[in-house]
Amino acid sequence: MNQELLGDRARVTVLVRVPIEETFRIFTEEIDQWWRRGPKFRNAGSKMGLIYLEPNVGGRLFESFEKAGQTTVFEVGKVVDWQPPQRLAFTWRASNFTEGESTLVEVDFKPSQSGTLVTVTHSGFSKLRADHPVRHGQEVAAFIGTMGRWWGELLSALREHAE
Repeated sequence: MNQELLGDRARVTVLVRVPIEETFRIFTEEIDQWWRRGPKFRNAGSKMGLIYLEPNVGGRLFESFEKAGQTTVFEVGKVVDWQPPQRLAFTWRASNFTEGESTLVEVDFKPSQSGTLVTVTHSGFSKLRADHPVRHGQEVAAFIGTMGRWWGELLSALREHAE
């Protein structure tokens, strides 16, 4: 796995030893199966929930879970680019973002002799105020590093699930 910290963005690349079409399908259709569980990765925390990506531009990336006996649906973002099996991009909002705050996640899939290189670039953090709660008090460079490691853990889970 390769991780880069590039100013306002974190970029992580992982090799998945599966053909590109299958890797894209697993990333998008099986997202709930490979996306790690727990409070670090999901709004549902340790409770059972579902993460789903609607497969088209304008489609939602959302998490659905039970809370206080009712189903809660949290929209993480919207798909802004859908080019199977090479690329997808979606806006991203953490649960503590206010209305109108978002960042951008771009996912590129490139064939290689050994499978597929999956690169996630998460950017747009400079649009958030310096004391934004999503940063947990970290300076920008430290926060970007944290996000790179976070995506690294998720892409490792993708690789393990796919292989």
